Amino acid sequence: MIEPGALPPPESALASLGGKALRLARLASAGMPVPAGFVLPSTTRLRGAEGGAASVADLRAFVGGAMERLEGKTGLQFGSPRRPLLVSVRSGAAVSMPGMLETVLNVGLTRATLPGLVELTGNPHLAWDCFARVIEAFATTVRGADRAPFGAVEADVLQSDGAASRTELDTLRLRDLVFELLKVFESVTGSAFPEDPYEQLAQAVDAVFRSWDSQQATRYREIHALHDLPGTAVTIQQMVYGNSGARSGAGVGFTRDPATGDKTLYMEFAFSAQGEDVVSGRRRLEPVTQLQRQMPHVVQALQAMATRLEETFHDAQDFEFTVDESRLYLLQTRDATCAPWARLKITVDLGREGVITPAQALARVADLDVSTIARRRLAAGADGALARGVPASMGVAAGTIALTAEAARAAAAAGRHVIFVRGDLETADLDGIASADGILTARGGRTSHAAVVARELGKVAIVGCNELTIASDERSCRLGGRRLEAGAEITLDGESGRVYPGALDAVEERPLSELAQLEEWKATLA
Repeated sequence: MIEPGALPPPESALASLGGKALRLARLASAGMPVPAGFVLPSTTRLRGAEGGAASVADLRAFVGGAMERLEGKTGLQFGSPRRPLLVSVRSGAAVSMPGMLETVLNVGLTRATLPGLVELTGNPHLAWDCFARVIEAFATTVRGADRAPFGAVEADVLQSDGAASRTELDTLRLRDLVFELLKVFESVTGSAFPEDPYEQLAQAVDAVFRSWDSQQATRYREIHALHDLPGTAVTIQQMVYGNSGARSGAGVGFTRDPATGDKTLYMEFAFSAQGEDVVSGRRRLEPVTQLQRQMPHVVQALQAMATRLEETFHDAQDFEFTVDESRLYLLQTRDATCAPWARLKITVDLGREGVITPAQALARVADLDVSTIARRRLAAGADGALARGVPASMGVAAGTIALTAEAARAAAAAGRHVIFVRGDLETADLDGIASADGILTARGGRTSHAAVVARELGKVAIVGCNELTIASDERSCRLGGRRLEAGAEITLDGESGRVYPGALDAVEERPLSELAQLEEWKATLA
């Protein structure tokens, strides 16, 4: 059970319980704010007669004791029409695979339990928004349906009401949207939305376990040479609601800048949102300054938490969090995935600060070819930028525009430098990310899963470029009012976030201070 005061499992349990659950248990045992939950190990064999989701009876028998303890801890009951417990169902492998495995939120919400959620929270808008989310999640994540029909229905409702998002709909219109989404669900899946909370839980657990063998997860493990892993564990936790209003939201943060290595809180936040809104890259995100203005106590708590996280895990951390009516919860933390330049700087700085020993620092960078680490900057005098976005990974990249993952792979295979340009970048685009020298997106944030993957692969990345639009046929795009065909050459400046036409010259900078420190430590330890 993940709860304050509980003894965290030993690190030897990593393969079975996954890094996410082990770290949550450590955070909870230290009294940090973590939603209560329990874990299904990666060795769990919980399948139905034909290899699908387990039956409701089998699932109840398997998780019944753990669910009872969770209900006792929260004072809520899974499936209750009066005080319903909703849960998140999350993946958690022994090695972090950002965005490659599935998560299903708001599990346990049905037409029978929705009135209880309204009474419990006093927030009918929250309840109907959660219902809309779980309907779409079960169609797309659990059943594998296309997201487009759901997006089309929502777009029609928003347009008719002159609303920019669901948060601007009044409760009655949001309820109408939910009933339309239920019709779409039945149309695209061929069955009604599951109204038994334990049937939902069985299907969600099965979807998360199955995601280990998805194409994107398999490809990620191939790229990173991750072999002989047992699969993913599944963590089931009490839901906390970042979508409950103006003093709520979801965010992702790094205790240090994963692009430069600077010791500064690197964070993005979406108000009235759940975690998937942030990491998916499809939602407009706010910088930490906006959160500071509206909820300064939350930022202060996060800054203190960043220090505690590094002291606990002895490395820079990438963490996800939710604010539910001004109350902060940590949802996960993991060692930060950084660009090579940042990884070197962070490791050396941690050694200088005494968080790790010089010997540990040298061991951490042993697999880095430090002789090749450099940061490219545009030569002085660059002008004529077409557009500007948010820099997510440093450096300079010049290449030809590819608007699909297939085109990026083909161009790279032909020996060309490639800039992968998308409206929003999803982890399903992994092959395009891996093939490209640089990434440019119209939407999304610098902490999205796709941006994290781009950084760890050493790709220059600019996200949230509002001046970028992609043609529907994916043969051209517009940057700052200029139409560019696929195959046209552009340059990305990952320091300023500017996009230039053509291929511009760059100069290289070496991490001389950090390299000198490594040599000093080597000499001392020799």
